[in-house]
Amino acid sequence: MTTTDLDSAATRRIVRSGEFDIAVFEYGDPSAETIVLVHGWPDTHHLWNAVVPLLTDRFHVVTYDTRGHGESTRTRRAQDFRLDALAGDFFAVADAVSPDRPVHVLAHDWGSVQVWEAVCEPQAAARVASFTSVSGPNLDHLAKWVRARLSRPTPRNLWQPLTQALSSGYTVFSMTPGLDQIFRVVAHEKRWQRIVSIMNDTAPSNIVLGPTFRRDAIEGLLIYRANILPRMLAPRERRTEVPVQLIVAGRDVAVRPAGYDDGRKWVSRLWRRDVPAGHWMPFSHPELLATATTELIDAVTSGVAPRGLRRAEIGRSRKPFEDQLVVITGGGSGIGRETGLAFARLGAEIVLSDINLGAAKETRELIAAEGGVAHAYQLDVSDEEAVHLHAVEVLAAHGVPDILINNAGIGQAGGFFDTPSAEFDRVMRINLGGVVNGCRAFGSLMAERGLGGHIVNLSSMAAYSPQQGFSAYSTSKSAVFMFSDCLRAELAGRGISVHTICPGIVHTNIVATTRFSGVSAEEEQRKQERYDKLYQARRYGPEKVAAQIVRAVERDRSIVPVTPEARLQYQLNKFAPAVVRFFAARVKLT
Repeated sequence: MTTTDLDSAATRRIVRSGEFDIAVFEYGDPSAETIVLVHGWPDTHHLWNAVVPLLTDRFHVVTYDTRGHGESTRTRRAQDFRLDALAGDFFAVADAVSPDRPVHVLAHDWGSVQVWEAVCEPQAAARVASFTSVSGPNLDHLAKWVRARLSRPTPRNLWQPLTQALSSGYTVFSMTPGLDQIFRVVAHEKRWQRIVSIMNDTAPSNIVLGPTFRRDAIEGLLIYRANILPRMLAPRERRTEVPVQLIVAGRDVAVRPAGYDDGRKWVSRLWRRDVPAGHWMPFSHPELLATATTELIDAVTSGVAPRGLRRAEIGRSRKPFEDQLVVITGGGSGIGRETGLAFARLGAEIVLSDINLGAAKETRELIAAEGGVAHAYQLDVSDEEAVHLHAVEVLAAHGVPDILINNAGIGQAGGFFDTPSAEFDRVMRINLGGVVNGCRAFGSLMAERGLGGHIVNLSSMAAYSPQQGFSAYSTSKSAVFMFSDCLRAELAGRGISVHTICPGIVHTNIVATTRFSGVSAEEEQRKQERYDKLYQARRYGPEKVAAQIVRAVERDRSIVPVTPEARLQYQLNKFAPAVVRFFAARVKLT
């Protein structure tokens, strides 16, 4: 829906608040529950153009231009921008658009600051059903947070207020008469769109500004002069019974995430979602804001919270991975099975897939026997279409995964010239293609959701250990290693960590089922039995790899060689690769 279409779809009204006329725009069914969207500086109601269409099917959506902005009454008096006056405007709008029922609120930047002022008023509990706050703190709470940190001057407690002061340095210019004119340099539509797009990693075309932008950007600075120093120098004790959800932008240039850490002191029910995003999320993450707001509304009205919202609730006791969904391929045995059990013991809900459905069901029953929750599916990870359909099914039944573990793989041995091209391709399709297919199908869902997550790709010590007789297997695992490096760089801005797990000699059923090229069936069986016994004698089981996977996610470790020999070989290959190649040319293991 274009800006023109959205404007034409709006029902317009003027709400009187004191001596100010507030321009209000309404969308959707007026008899539905009402959501009021409140913008900040230097925006108008156009800030919400990408969010409004996502909400109108279910809600009566209301936006308005705050005083001094857009089509509302303009003023050049700083006192007109005091928070108590702006909170009064909010209540006037809420009373006009939903006189009989409390409203839900989604607010951004200074819009959030002024709604914080409103929800801490005594009448708020009767007029506001829920409040989703985006990149705008309660100034009293922020000031008290600074004072609490400085009263206990540890290095961390000094560093956090310092970084907040540096982030807020621009407010010196906005609060100082004369110096505020410096903002005329950036108060040009295309220049501002470019600045915001860079800070939020989104296209300039997504930055929608109102026709009064230049005037709003300069005159709206009075909101800084009217409020920051009074609140920071004399903070009040401000509490609220309204359920509050914080959407905290990890790359916010104005408010550092640590500034919200004490919120539970003043809010009876609080949720917090940390998002790898910049300050202007209504432009860059409209779907996330619409979904998060809707989930809070549903939780408040029905009492049933979805998994993501449960995980975000502050003060709720939980296991380390409770309310998280873990998807594991190759979960029917070995490392996949043990990893499923390990995460389930820590509270996660598990989705298992395996080419052998019976094996996946066995793992599901083992998890259920320990009180966990798991779901079993049959899947050939080398089939891109099958993986895509599996992701669609998992999304519909269980939601977007928080952790994806691409574990499915096969073993293969034999000289390169003895290995048929079809066999080589089969190894690549499963070991590499399965990882790529999993990341494409599930990773895209995680990236689109915008809440970050973890992708765990099973590589191998063989990825950095050239050796005779393992050209197909080692090549596939080395490709997984490099693919993970590339994906890690690509997803860093989305808050999705990619972990590369490199097991060494670990006893799993992959050894007993490894195909050996260039030998008879009888010789292949003898080799399988021999190496299975050797690996078994190593006494390093898949449960130890599973523990390393859990630790990698908990500690956000990128590359994890598992077993002493894998760690030694990793370092040796970095510092003495010629030595590694020397022995590879002279030692044959198969």
